[in-house]
Formats: sequence, C-alpha cells, structure tokens
Amino acid sequence: MYIAKYWGDYIGGTDDSLTLTAYLAAKGRQTISLEEIFADFGAETLFGDFRNTDPPLVFTNAEGWDMEMDCAIDLISDLAALLLECKVNERVDLLEVDDTLELDPSDSKIQITATPRELEQVNKILADFAASPLEYDIGQVDTEESVWELAAVCEALRRELYGSA
Repeated sequence: MYIAKYWGDYIGGTDDSLTLTAYLAAKGRQTISLEEIFADFGAETLFGDFRNTDPPLVFTNAEGWDMEMDCAIDLISDLAALLLECKVNERVDLLEVDDTLELDPSDSKIQITATPRELEQVNKILADFAASPLEYDIGQVDTEESVWELAAVCEALRRELYGSA
C-alpha cells in the first residue's frame, strides 16, 4: 500500500477513519465519487468551512444508524490519502486500510474519483489546515502538539498529491 507512510496514527487511525471505511465498504461498488461521499455525509452543509464541523457530518447506514464524523478535517485528510493511493495504484484496498471490515477480498478494491474542482477544494482545505491547524475544531479534542503533527503530515500528503503547489 503506497499510503502506508501516511495511514496510521493521525490519518487513518481515528474513529472518523473507521466511519469512513465502513461507509465505503457499505457502498458495495468499485467506483465512488468524491461528490457522492461529500453529499452522503452532508459536507455541503458546512458551506466550505471545514474548520468547524457544525452541523455534524453524518451518514445513515443500512441498519438505520447515524454514523457521525467528529471533525471535518479527519474526513478531508483520510480522503486525501485514499485519493493519493488511487492516483498511484488506481484503486485502494479497503482491507489494507481497515482490517476490521468484513469484506470479501474480491470486493475490497475501490476507486475514488474526483473532479478538478473537488480536488482543488481538498487542496485548499489541506493547505489552510497546514497553515492554521489550531483554528480547526480538532484542536478541541487533541493536544496542540498532536494537531501540529497532523498538520505537518497533511502538508506532506498535500504536496505529494498535488505537487509542491
């Protein structure tokens, strides 16, 4: 897995990461668009402000349970890593990023697609977070040191995904 250097503690290692991977697995499709992911979680309700997750980002699973994201930046950083994996290897194997999923290996590889506009939005959010991480609500749940560490990881991921822009 190419993104192993990013996927772990800060990116891919949160409860929000488990929510995202469960969501992706539940879709049961090989291709999922970033637009659909944002719509299903209600990201458009943030009006482009990913600093504060209010209203919360929620999707309802097949059993009728609401699955909530605590911090919008978790969704963005996890998706950026998954987009990088898709950029490098065309697909991401959900079983490699979340070993708690109960998936048949033949159904575990997905591709996340995005429009240039959506990619630019993710780029801007990551750049903003890297520059001002304490302005994000994740600072209310993590230590200042860990927020700065996440910001550095997000900046490295952003640079690799988008070039040095």
